[in-house]
Amino acid sequence: MGTAVDDAAAAEFHAFFEAHYAELARFAHLLTGEADAADDLAADALLALWHRWDRVREAGNPVAYARGVVANLARTRIRSAVRERRRIALFWAPRGGGDDGAAEGPDVPAVVDVREALRRLPFRKRACVVLRHAFDLSERDTSLVLGISVGTVKSQTSRAVAELQRLLGPETPAARVRLAVAAQRGGGER
Repeated sequence: MGTAVDDAAAAEFHAFFEAHYAELARFAHLLTGEADAADDLAADALLALWHRWDRVREAGNPVAYARGVVANLARTRIRSAVRERRRIALFWAPRGGGDDGAAEGPDVPAVVDVREALRRLPFRKRACVVLRHAFDLSERDTSLVLGISVGTVKSQTSRAVAELQRLLGPETPAARVRLAVAAQRGGGER
C-alpha cells in the first residue's frame, strides 16, 4: 500500500508517460532508424525516469531529461550495432592479402530518402538536426538535452543540414532539407 505522496507521484508519472511516450519513441526512431528499437528505447528511458522520478520532477524539465536519456540509450545501441557489424565483417573478411576483388566504394544511391540520409549522419549531427527541426527545440534546449554547448549545437546542426543536402542531391536547397526533416515529426509510420 502506498502513501498519498507515492500515489500522487505515480499519478504524475502516469500522466507524463501518457503525454510523452509517443514523442520519445519517434525521437528514438529518428535517432536510430530502427522502428522496432524505438518503442524499447522509449520504454527503457521512461523506466529509468520512474526509478528517479522524485529527483526528475523536481529538476524542472522532465521532458528534456527524458530526451537526454533516450539520446544516451540510442547512442549506446548504435555503438553496439557498429561493433557487432565490425566483428561480423572481420569474421567474413577474406583471409590473406589476395587481390581477388576490387575495393568497394560506398553504396550511394541516386535518390536517398530523409530517413536513410539521417541514418548516415553521425549520432551528434543527427541528434542536433532532429531535435532542432523535427522537434522544434531551441538551440539552448537542444544543448541541454544532449549535454553540449549551444555553439556545438549550432555547428553540428549546420553541418548536418549541409551533409543531408549533399546526400539528398545538389538540387535540394537547405530550407527544403529542414522542411523534410520537420515533416518527420508527424511521422507517418514511426
